[in-house]
Amino acid sequence: MDLDKFQRAFIYTWFSTIAAILQFKIPSFALMKAALKYLVGIAGPSGFGSKSTADQVTQHSSLNSQQLMTAIITGATSGIGAETARVLAKRGVRIVIPARDLKKAAIVKESIQKESPMAEIILLEIDLSSVASIQRFCAQFLSLGLPLHILINNAGKFSQKLEFSEDKIEMTFATNYLGHFLLTELLLEKMVETAEATGIQGRIVNVTSVVHNWVKRDQFRFCKLLNPNNYNGTRAYAQSKLANILHAKELSRQLKARNANVAINAVHPGIVKTGIIRDHKGFITDSLYFMASKLLKSTSQGAATTCYVALSPQTEGISGKYFADCNESHCSVLANDETEALKLWKGTRVLIHRRLFPHVG
Repeated sequence: MDLDKFQRAFIYTWFSTIAAILQFKIPSFALMKAALKYLVGIAGPSGFGSKSTADQVTQHSSLNSQQLMTAIITGATSGIGAETARVLAKRGVRIVIPARDLKKAAIVKESIQKESPMAEIILLEIDLSSVASIQRFCAQFLSLGLPLHILINNAGKFSQKLEFSEDKIEMTFATNYLGHFLLTELLLEKMVETAEATGIQGRIVNVTSVVHNWVKRDQFRFCKLLNPNNYNGTRAYAQSKLANILHAKELSRQLKARNANVAINAVHPGIVKTGIIRDHKGFITDSLYFMASKLLKSTSQGAATTCYVALSPQTEGISGKYFADCNESHCSVLANDETEALKLWKGTRVLIHRRLFPHVG
């Protein structure tokens, strides 16, 4: 997740925490311990931590040498999505990049193939905010007759102002959640079939954010998410990221119930360094600027958790979990609510069905 305007509040939160620590006004021992662990990059049970890179966490990934694996990665034309594509291609995975801007996708493809000349990379057009466009993409991909082992729902959208998709749905929610929900639905049977045919567990990764913790239960209403009365860009983004986790939780439950060899997990990549942090330097002290800059990840560190969950043998058989810094972590109480997850899934299915089959009662 690249640092953008919607993350300023998150940076402010870290500034406040760091300031409290520097002034010895410690909010809690647990918070201080977590902050220091993050700063130092202490490895967790997986052997990796906040400082681990995507290259490092996939270095010993064992791929089936008898078959080329295929991964679809949304949002792979820049940032951690592009880094995820680079690293998986380096490990021998065929990469499919769905993109609105095929020129940008072509640049990423060229860059990856300079490093990995044998990498197979397929570019297909998609607009994740459009039901029709997602249908076309899936039809195109399925017509290629390729297996599908990995689906990484990475693309993210943040709208400062209230915008609507062509399907008349709030743009952030349409892109970040609904688009990925539909994409997963339309490709799920291919993933189940691939897993059955190859014996290789299918893996779906929903890229979410720690800001899902900011969502209050009384704010999370399906109809309001589709067409909010009082719009706040940060809240809309946080709600979409909460929905990504609930999607992973409920779909994992369903996949386990049908004994499908496909896992789905949610990951928080961290906050990745961009130029915006320098813009804040004018109103914070040099000490706070230094500390805050250490909390931000490089692009490769930001892509590490996604790559770890998608490719590591250590995550084999793990499903319905939330990962941060390449380790299982805790998400909010609301994100763990099975009833809320099922309710969201049912509401989404009804909405999607109406969009796909408008003339069916």
